[in-house]
Amino acid sequence: MTLPTVLFGILISTLYGAAFHLWRGGNSRRLLYYLALGWLGFWIGHFAAVQFGLTFASVGALHLGMATLLSAVCLALGHWLSLIQVERK
Repeated sequence: MTLPTVLFGILISTLYGAAFHLWRGGNSRRLLYYLALGWLGFWIGHFAAVQFGLTFASVGALHLGMATLLSAVCLALGHWLSLIQVERK
């Protein structure tokens, strides 16, 4: 992967996390949480597509389709898990 591909992936995954934060709201800690989830899901999706040879919606060397799909799943799952309330007695 070339440097422009990595930078484009970082830009797109950051936009996914920021857009999710804009949609769901929260404080700055929540923004960092969503950015990290967006990055994690995006790169896991990209490398999974490389590993399994999937070329759905690729942009150059970046497997954008699978990366986007896994980023959305990771953001939704992370948000759902963050809603769990711990009961204290």
